[in-house]
This record gives sequence, C-alpha cells and structure tokens, in this order.
Amino acid sequence: MNQRPAILGVLAVVLAAVLWGSTGTLQAQMPAERIPVVVGVVRLIIGAIALCVLAVATGARPRSLGQLPLGGVILAGCAIGLYNLLFFRGVALAGVGVGTAITIGSAPLWVIGYEILRGTIPTKAKAFGLGLCLVGVVLLAGLSADVRPDPLGVLLGLGAGASYAFYSQATSAIKTDLDSSAIAAATFTVAAIVTAPALFLFDTAWIWQAEALWPLLGLGVLSTGVAYALYTWGLRHVLPSTAVTLALVEPMTAFFLAVFLLGENVTLPTSLGAGLLLVGLMLVTRAEARRKA
Repeated sequence: MNQRPAILGVLAVVLAAVLWGSTGTLQAQMPAERIPVVVGVVRLIIGAIALCVLAVATGARPRSLGQLPLGGVILAGCAIGLYNLLFFRGVALAGVGVGTAITIGSAPLWVIGYEILRGTIPTKAKAFGLGLCLVGVVLLAGLSADVRPDPLGVLLGLGAGASYAFYSQATSAIKTDLDSSAIAAATFTVAAIVTAPALFLFDTAWIWQAEALWPLLGLGVLSTGVAYALYTWGLRHVLPSTAVTLALVEPMTAFFLAVFLLGENVTLPTSLGAGLLLVGLMLVTRAEARRKA
C-alpha cells in the first residue's frame, strides 16, 4: 500500500497553487492601464515558451510529441485558453475577491459532478473537507450579503471554473509515456495559439513598459510555466477533483502575500477563512492518501 506517489502528487499540486497565488501580487505591480484579457494571453504565450524549454531540457523532442493524443491535447489547450480569457475578464467585472472565489470555488464542484456521472463517489471525509474549503474561500474573499457583484462577472467566473475543471479532466485523461512537461508544453502551445488573436483587438503598447515587463515574465515563467508543469505531473497521481480542491491553496497564498507584501489588513473573517481552508485541505489530502493506498 504505497502512498508515496499520492503524497508527492499532492505536494506538486500545492506548490503549483502557491505559485498561482502570486498572480494577484504580480498584477498589482503592473501599470494601471493594463488590460486583463491581454494579461491573460501574454501569460499563456510566455508560459508556453517556458514549458517548451522545460520539455526539451527534460528530454522531449519535437518528433516524440507526435506520440501525444492530438484530440486530448487540443481539448485541454482550448479549455485552459478559455479559462484564462474568462477568468481575467470576470475578475475585472466582479472584482478580484469575488471573481477569484467564484472561479476556483466552483471548479471542484464541476469536477466532482463530472466524476459522479462517471461513477466515482467522493468519500464523506473528502466531501466534508471540500465543504470546509469552500466556506474558507468565501470568508477569504470577503463575500457577504451586502456584496452585489456584476452578474456578467459572476457568469464569466462560473464559466472559467467549468473550463478549468474540464482542463483538469482532459489533462488527467491523456495517457502517454512522455514526461508531464511535454504534455503541459503541448497543451499550452495550443492555448497560446487559440487566444493570440485577442492581442489584435486591444491596446498592447503598455506591455513593453519596464513596469509591466517583469511582472508579465513572472506570471508567464513562474505562475504559468513552472506551476502548470507541477500541476500536470500531480494529475498523474491524484484524482482531478482532489487536484482542483488542493488548488484552493491559491487564495490562501494570495491572502498572505497581500498581508505581508501589500499591507492589507487582517480581519477575523479572513483569519477564520484561512484556518478552515487549511483544515479542509488536510482532510482532502488524507482522503486522497487513503484512496491511493
């Protein structure tokens, strides 16, 4: 009963989520005139380049990429490309806290619903852990009855969550002997190609400013390239529903970065949210280790 692959998969997903958590802080360093959709597309392009370099460094060759199932790669690539466009636009309309909470909070529900349709029923411990995580995310985002988010922003957030969930399912279904970095490189190359036309629809002059260039590189290389290489590897060892739930480490990371780097205030609800999220993630991790055993 070897639990080691599951634990390593959990650690890979959690580390990826920590890197994703730096997204908000990096965006805060960009010029005020930045356009969210452009940020998302440039992030994908830089991330695809970084992943291709990583794939070659780990031994993948262009000829060997032909072994990948083309249909699965295209589906996963289109899904993650759509996620980026919907997420960045949704956050711009609904607000960072609300948009992020709706997107990443709905993603585990989308995935679990899909797994239930396929006959995989979550254990009581995992379901309880997920419930704690969702409450924690709501508290961290500062949601309350007084919040009136933009309806279109909410719909875009739900669409982004569904796209991210579908990407996780599609990537998990790709079966190959190639390194996971090759899978990530192929899917993100597709995502960069299908979203690149958006650059012709918006102003892109601001991305060449020094104030924007370094944060964009950080978003592309670390928050996309390295993060999704880890996440793709983790999907080989844990269920997609577990991976998407563990990715809720992202808002907790964003919370701590906002407190310590951006000087945001700590409140009782956000502190309680971080605690519930941590406990929920521990329960989900334990349930995944038991399932693997």
